[in-house]
Amino acid sequence: MTSASGVDRHQQKMQKHKEKVDAAISKAQEERGVIIVLTGAGKGKSSSGFGTLIRTLGHGYRAGLVQFIKGTWDCGESRILSQLDGLQTEIMGSGFTWETQSREKDQAAFDAVWPKAAAMLADPQLRTVMLDEITYMLAYDLLDFDTLKQALLNRPREQNVILTGRGAPSALRELADTVTEMKMEKHAFRAGVKAQPGIEW
Repeated sequence: MTSASGVDRHQQKMQKHKEKVDAAISKAQEERGVIIVLTGAGKGKSSSGFGTLIRTLGHGYRAGLVQFIKGTWDCGESRILSQLDGLQTEIMGSGFTWETQSREKDQAAFDAVWPKAAAMLADPQLRTVMLDEITYMLAYDLLDFDTLKQALLNRPREQNVILTGRGAPSALRELADTVTEMKMEKHAFRAGVKAQPGIEW
């Protein structure tokens, strides 16, 4: 059973915590969309982004999703997200770049989908746009960073953008408002456990 002094200490601790939270909320008064980068070797980057898209839709806003890598996979998230009202989806058709092993095919697939992504980034009706696995497009020189940067800087003021993928370059990290680095401590696949639908895709 907690003593009276223990209850008092807890109340005082929580009061101090509340004061800090209230002060932070009071300080944050700027209203605009943000750029969120989800990167790192750990699992969960895309899943986190999809959760934010669902949150956006849950508030009655419209959103956009462009998937740059998983175009040929039957992804569980694509199945369910395509059923949600208010979400516009585009998928790059070539799939994993290491499967095509053709720069020409990869570039053609990217060139076909990028104008659609750029249109989303210019659409004031879309509250949140997610560019899933976009960092690979930068890493493989299919997309020039300055092209991406200008699209991000010129987007509607209230629009949020989520960019996912390993190895986000420092220039993108600097441009972003929020950066989360996913760290991998263990992964079942590396221990020989077969990848499975519902977990890996």
